[in-house]
Amino acid sequence: MRLVFAGTPRVALPALDALIAGDRHEVVAVLTRPDARSGRGHTLTRSPVKQRALDAGIEVLTPDRPSDPAFLGRLREIDPDCCPVVAYGALVPPAALEIPSAGWVNLHFSILPAWRGAAPVQRALMAGDDITGASTFQLEAGLDTGPVFGVMTTDIGARETAGELLERLSVDGAHLLTATLDGIEDGTVVPIPQPTEGITLAPRLTTDDARVDWGKAAIVVDRQVRACTPAPGAWSRLRGKRVGVGPLTPLEQDGELAPGEISTDRDGVLVGTMTGRVRLGDVRPEGRSPMPAADWVRGLRVDAGERFE
Repeated sequence: MRLVFAGTPRVALPALDALIAGDRHEVVAVLTRPDARSGRGHTLTRSPVKQRALDAGIEVLTPDRPSDPAFLGRLREIDPDCCPVVAYGALVPPAALEIPSAGWVNLHFSILPAWRGAAPVQRALMAGDDITGASTFQLEAGLDTGPVFGVMTTDIGARETAGELLERLSVDGAHLLTATLDGIEDGTVVPIPQPTEGITLAPRLTTDDARVDWGKAAIVVDRQVRACTPAPGAWSRLRGKRVGVGPLTPLEQDGELAPGEISTDRDGVLVGTMTGRVRLGDVRPEGRSPMPAADWVRGLRVDAGERFE
């Protein structure tokens, strides 16, 4: 089939690479978000998908909105059979959905109908799910509501962060997407409507979502921090300044620290939660690079009984 691949971040690259490397389908163009400013210098930067497409000599489409008439006109000229989607980052309007004969096929990193939305991996981790996966489904006007072609499942690692899990799912999901497109061409896969029960939503994590609540149980704090790693990044405040908090380790033995209270021992830095202590890993003081918590607290000289705010 002739494909127009829609995607933007690095997590979409395994699927794009698999389709480019395969000999069954042809990626004739790529749809991605416009160049965006990033970094301290606010440099205009291409998306990872755009850069990969340019390196491969593939036409790149970067409309401000996929409803732009110029984009819709070009998509009709290309006349793709199907448009596979992985984390494109914008809603595809009905006028675009109807152009490819086989529609738009989205690779989504959850077992639908669980965790519909922009942050399925992060929300699954935060909720304490043991199993997750990826689904391919027919894109339609609703939010991740279309009928499902295929599903893969996997266990969530006990210490896995959102970044690590998403990277793993992006690789496994690329195989699922390729198999789905093969099946669509062969007529061997048929989309099945999603169940009406078990629907959960996964809105994008905000900065407020990432502020550590030390008054929760240690296991909940651990899930929150892993779900927010690497983005948006868990954080807390000490002495009025923001401190980024990297993955931490709940300790089995109970401690006598109040929620948010900081203590040190020979192995590093401990913080109290509602149910016991956790050991900090790396932290990121405001305006500085990440560092081991033990190095951070050595220069800070925490007073006895001092707490994160």
